[in-house]
Amino acid sequence: MTGQADEELAERARKLFAGPIEFLKSAPELKFLPDPAAPEIAFAGRSNVGKSSLLNALTSRKALARTSNTPGRTQELNFFNVGEPLQFRLIDMPGYGFAEAPKDLVKRWRHLVNDYLRGRAVLKRALVLVDSRHGLKEVDREMMHMLDEAAVSYHLVLTKSDKVKPSALGALYEATAVEAARHPAAHPSIFTTSSETGSGIAELRTAILEAASL
Repeated sequence: MTGQADEELAERARKLFAGPIEFLKSAPELKFLPDPAAPEIAFAGRSNVGKSSLLNALTSRKALARTSNTPGRTQELNFFNVGEPLQFRLIDMPGYGFAEAPKDLVKRWRHLVNDYLRGRAVLKRALVLVDSRHGLKEVDREMMHMLDEAAVSYHLVLTKSDKVKPSALGALYEATAVEAARHPAAHPSIFTTSSETGSGIAELRTAILEAASL
């Protein structure tokens, strides 16, 4: 892409995310999925990684996605329409890695997410959120393997970057990039974001629009 094309895409992304965005529906099972009427971008991450806060920051809304201190609260696929007319959808996937959850709930989560990833032709990209304070955990690697096996391209997104020192963040970024290179479906572009300061939000908006336009 040329510099001018990059700027135009970034401006389009800014306007889209500042425009109409609305909650469509929750799907606790595959039979409740909406019609595949638009490209989809899915958000995945451990419980309390800052997924809802990031969705709210991307859309400049305070309460588009619910934020909660209770791990494992979201156990459905939540769909949000972006644009009028509809341009693409954002999907808030249930958080994973919650230690207190019953085994049957974890099993149900795995089936729902795995079946969605494997069977959704309009799914263009996933975003795997990683807490900058902790780096990649084993449950994140499990999610990455699920995406690899489903052949769904994904970005790694480091959240809460304002909570760590720049030197530590740089080291984490490098380590994350090395690990991502070992995964066939991991996109080489890694994003560093903060929902508090807005750092990296504009770049991620642009990447979402670019992926949705593929």
